[in-house]
Amino acid sequence: MSDDKQPEERKPGPLAVVGSIISAAFGVQSSRNRERDFKHGRFRNYVITAIIFVGLFIATVFTIVQLVLKQAG
Repeated sequence: MSDDKQPEERKPGPLAVVGSIISAAFGVQSSRNRERDFKHGRFRNYVITAIIFVGLFIATVFTIVQLVLKQAG
């Protein structure tokens, strides 16, 4: 009994999910990874990770803007 699964057919791990979210957010997601995500990824994992990413991104931009405004006077 041989294992018919190829490495790209496995479920994406946590780092792959984070990488996919970041790549997709900046518009550089490869079609191969996108297909892997849709075929083997769990929707819930991507939604939760995306919400966390967006929250962190907004907090980072807000903090940078506040620091720049404080420096400007």
